[in-house]
Parts: sequence; structure tokens; C-alpha cells
Amino acid sequence: QVRLVESGGGLVQAGGSLKLSCPAPGVTFNSYTMGWFRQAPGKERDFVAAISRSGVNRYYGDSVKGRFTISRDNAKNTVYLEMNSLKPEDTAVYYCAANIRTFYRDTDYYRIENYNYWGQGTQVTVSS
Repeated sequence: QVRLVESGGGLVQAGGSLKLSCPAPGVTFNSYTMGWFRQAPGKERDFVAAISRSGVNRYYGDSVKGRFTISRDNAKNTVYLEMNSLKPEDTAVYYCAANIRTFYRDTDYYRIENYNYWGQGTQVTVSS
């Protein structure tokens, strides 16, 4: 069982930055693919970013490319999401997700159904 607890959310002005963290204590962290998703009020949960077990491969949703960076520290059992140039449309609850299954195709990283461990979410609000 993987317990994920996101932190780092908050209220920020447009153009500002936040860094989210998601530790996963007590597991062999480098066995897990990690991802970030977000859900705005009244909308579906969408893919934001994902990172392979080693950290070499990273994937981003189109709306965050060039502004967000996903990273992981396997020694600290933690995945991060650094968010820059934030926009009001980035406002959402951000969820950390994990999966121990091997992903063979790049498209696997983007699919919400491929992640079976989820955190409770952290609210990010960007004011205009």
C-alpha cells in the first residue's frame, strides 16, 4: 500500500510560482511511476505531468509545458511539481498518483486509469 500526501498548495497571484511535494514513505519508491493530475470545479481530472521510475523520462500536458517541471528524489521518496508562470486557469485541486506497473508506451503515462494510488489532493488557487 502506498500512502501519498500532497503539500505545497496555496493562493498565489497570476505569474507567481508554487512547488508541490508528495512523499511516499515506507515503500521502494524507485519502483513506482509517479504522476500529477488536477481537477477544477465541475471538470474531469486531467493529466498534468508524469515521471518514470528513474526520473529520466518526463511527460507533460500541453497546457503546462514550459511552465511546470516534475522531478523526483528517490533517496527522499518524494516527487515534486514546480509550477511557474501560474495562470488563473491553473486553479484546481492537484493530486499525486503512483503506479508500480511497468509502462511500455509513452501514452501509458498520460492515462488516469493506469494509476492506482492517489493522494487526497492539495488546492492551488491562482488569482488574476
